[in-house]
Order: sequence, then structure tokens, then C-alpha cells
Amino acid sequence: MKITEAKYENNWCEKSLENLEKDYWDEPGYESHLVKTCHQLRKKPLKEFEIEDLRIMIGQNIGLKFLVPIAIEELKENILAEGDYYEGDLLKAVLTSEVSFWTERVDLLDELDKLIQHNQELLDQTDAEFTREFNRLKSSFK
Repeated sequence: MKITEAKYENNWCEKSLENLEKDYWDEPGYESHLVKTCHQLRKKPLKEFEIEDLRIMIGQNIGLKFLVPIAIEELKENILAEGDYYEGDLLKAVLTSEVSFWTERVDLLDELDKLIQHNQELLDQTDAEFTREFNRLKSSFK
């Protein structure tokens, strides 16, 4: 069954991924900056997430159900929203996230499609790879 729209609690942005998913991770068993960061971000209230936080977690396919809608709102403000790496790195993370997420949230895929179309000229001028990634994502549904 495909979910076309998710229902969340009224105050969901005030909670952390741990609270929302009711999944509490143990201390990291692997010593890497990325692993430690992901563990820390799971405890952070979503309303405090910055672009880089979204980029990291979405890039690791963590909390997509809650973070992709926030990322799309950020991308509406600036399609090329930038974390710590390069202009458009948030968009790149969203476009390369797990296809299975998008099959469950077709409504968000449609929203992303409109956003891409609305910003097509800018994206083509910046890096045509964004459009290729989106087309790859969409082709997964044919």
C-alpha cells in the first residue's frame, strides 16, 4: 500500500528522531565522525536541524519519513541549499535517498517533481547532474 500523505503529531518538529521513531540507539560501536554525528543528531529536536544536519542524515537514509518533508521545505526556499560541502548538497542527498522511501511517499515525489521543474533552468546552469539524478529516481517507478 502506498502512503500518499503522512499524519504526524501536532508537535512532531519539537521531538527528536529517537522520540518519534521510538527507537533508541546504543552508544556508537564504531569510532568514526559520521557514526558519532548520526547518533547525536538522532537526539536533536527536528526544529533545530540545520541544512548540514539534514544532508548528513538523509544521505545516510536515516529518518527519511520525518526529514525529507523538512528538506523539501528548505529546498522550496533555496533549491541549492548548501550544507558543508557544496551548493546543492542537500538536494543531492534527497535525490539519492532510498527509492523505497519514495514508493511510500509518492506525494513528496510529486512535490519534488514540481520543485525541480520550477527550478529547471537554474539547476541546468549549476549542474545537470541534479536533473539526471531526479530522472534516475523517477525511472525507478516505471
